[in-house]
Amino acid sequence: MGYFFIHTTMTKKFLITIFTLGISCLSWCQSDTASVDTIAIFDTDFIDRTIELDAVVVSATRMGNTGGLSDVKLKGKDMQRNNIGVNVPYLLQSTPSLVAFSEDGTGTGYAYFRIRGTDQNRINITMNGIPLNDSESSSVVWVNMTDLIGSVADLDVQRGVGSSTNGSAAFGASINMRTEDPQAKPYAVVSFNGGSYSTFHEMIKAGSGLTKHGFAVDARFSKVDSKGYVDHAFSDLYSYYASAAWYGDKTMIKAFTFGGAEKTGIAWDGTDPEQWKINPKYNPSGLYYDSDGVQQRYNDATDNYKQRHYQIHVSHFFNDHWSLNAAVHYTRGKGWSEDVQHKALSKFGMQDIDQPNDGKNPYSVRCKHMDNHFYGALINALYRNEQWNVAFGAAANHYTGKHHGYIDRLLSGEEYDKTLLGKDWYDNHGEKTDANIYGKATWQPIAGLTVYADLQYRFIRYRINGTHDKKVGMVMDDWGDDFHFFNPKAGITYHSGRHTTYANFAIANREPNRKNYTENGLTRQPKHETLYDLEAGYIYQHNIFYVGANLYYMHYKDQLVPSGKISDTGSTLTMNVDKSYRMGAEIMAGVKIGHYLRWDANVTVSRNKIENFTDWLDDYASGQQIEVKYGNSTIAFSPSVTVGSTLTFNIKGFEAAWQTNYVGKQWLDNTGSAQAKLPHYCINNIRMAYTQPIGKILKEITLSLNLNNIFNSNYVANGWASAYYNDYAATGKPDYYVGYYAQAKFNAHAGIALRF
Repeated sequence: MGYFFIHTTMTKKFLITIFTLGISCLSWCQSDTASVDTIAIFDTDFIDRTIELDAVVVSATRMGNTGGLSDVKLKGKDMQRNNIGVNVPYLLQSTPSLVAFSEDGTGTGYAYFRIRGTDQNRINITMNGIPLNDSESSSVVWVNMTDLIGSVADLDVQRGVGSSTNGSAAFGASINMRTEDPQAKPYAVVSFNGGSYSTFHEMIKAGSGLTKHGFAVDARFSKVDSKGYVDHAFSDLYSYYASAAWYGDKTMIKAFTFGGAEKTGIAWDGTDPEQWKINPKYNPSGLYYDSDGVQQRYNDATDNYKQRHYQIHVSHFFNDHWSLNAAVHYTRGKGWSEDVQHKALSKFGMQDIDQPNDGKNPYSVRCKHMDNHFYGALINALYRNEQWNVAFGAAANHYTGKHHGYIDRLLSGEEYDKTLLGKDWYDNHGEKTDANIYGKATWQPIAGLTVYADLQYRFIRYRINGTHDKKVGMVMDDWGDDFHFFNPKAGITYHSGRHTTYANFAIANREPNRKNYTENGLTRQPKHETLYDLEAGYIYQHNIFYVGANLYYMHYKDQLVPSGKISDTGSTLTMNVDKSYRMGAEIMAGVKIGHYLRWDANVTVSRNKIENFTDWLDDYASGQQIEVKYGNSTIAFSPSVTVGSTLTFNIKGFEAAWQTNYVGKQWLDNTGSAQAKLPHYCINNIRMAYTQPIGKILKEITLSLNLNNIFNSNYVANGWASAYYNDYAATGKPDYYVGYYAQAKFNAHAGIALRF
């Protein structure tokens, strides 16, 4: 099974190459003898079945993506070729309406993205249909799995609500990834990349190839180190991937694990705008004054985390119409952060002390720990014939997370009883159960017309118990809620020759995350949010060019928008607003210029508003809060214009690309104040690669060069702002605390990859 044989008496050297969908070259062999030679070649039908069985894992998730412009598919190999050690957000920058940024300025450390102004905590992200979003924070911490893209076959970005999937609701987009397909033959890849800011990325990957008995084993190990652009924002990272699979005639069993560990220098405080103008690399995190009044840096101000993912998938084709996929998964995460605090010790449940320079606010080292488990199972069945594709399934997941913290030591002030150090001032745990059932179908009643429907019911139970980290002694007794959500979607697509027209409507509901409960105070408990998403578009495709437009209107009830503030560990804080909307046009075009040149571009023009926005600001003079009405205000971090352009040149193994990203002005909060505005910026990157075939053992060598921010722009892509009144009665004008996250100026990276 999986092989067939050719017997030949040819006397000349020859080469046989077989191409098939999904794997470019299945096998090759040659003879240089005059005697009879037996040539073993993979059965192409068998290879195709392995690819189909792998695809079943994500087919239910991706059903309903009928070719609209709001859906972008990216190949893992293309992203791997461009990877210089940055995390996934920086590899998605060609996606329309996407803005990427990082704390360290380079993308190797903590990196994030927003789509249509929506941050990644509210974007559903899955690997093989299994949620990657943390159940409590809803975030995906890419730095825990650096170089993850090195083991990804393809990645699908659906802007808007997208189709039903496992995990949290998609409020700006959904991203689902699929791990790599098996290779036809044994292989090994070794790569090295190094460049600016002492950034180094090493990777080794190998696989057995698909054996004649249907087995395949693959593995990868990656290491990334960088000093970062921002001072002390270093990264010390590693990640791994390993899989073992068996492919039968109609069945696939695949087990794999991936994960990694990170140690990064803390840079989540950002930099004051005036200091940024003087020294954009300045990082106040970890700085303190010792007992002699001399400024020092605490070098162990770091974030440390390990995360391990395990998945087992079973797929089976019953016949040409029916298939089934089932999976179980488990994720283990554990880590801590330690940073410098300049607060009274009573804030941490300890006795205050007096000291000459700082009164009752000594410098101390705070440690916060996390320890969590996430596990679950899913099952889905698919039916297909000439007119119908139908999928239905269910999933259930459970999460437990323990949180505790203590003061480890004092960096200034008088001697303190060390027996009082290291004792938890808070200790709590969260538990979350998430279950859903769904059914979805696409129907082609006539040639060219596709109708799509998707119905999902989702249940969530979330509880927090224990002591609060912000309010010493406060007990959180069953904080949380139960949610019952019904999420329907429907769409229609019509293809006629070179023309495609489509429209779809979806309703999505999403629960608050942990920070919404613990950071909102007792009087502003969070509500769940609801999105009504309407999208329509048109595409024209010619032999040498394409052009299209996607129009969207996203109306929200109780949307959790960024408040502009951050938590004491750098997380963006959000607040419910009654009514808000995002509407815009996404225009995409591409043209092939001659044999070697291609230009692709996208433009998004949008309007993002909160209707009748009201906020409450602290007045330091009176100790009261002042109600401020802003009318229709622009939603924070929602630029009205984004532009992307990629000019690509290809000839005989050489590829060069010039990528440009423009992001219009955006606000750090919802007040529309000039003090909380980020100016527009435009970044240009050039990447080049040359691949040279070599021989039998060393198959090929690839040399690469990446030149980023070639015009040396000094820019900021993210930040935070907090408005307040010094004395409302006297001035009536608010002041702002503001923090910037500086991004790297010109930087260069070169690499080499050897494929065996």
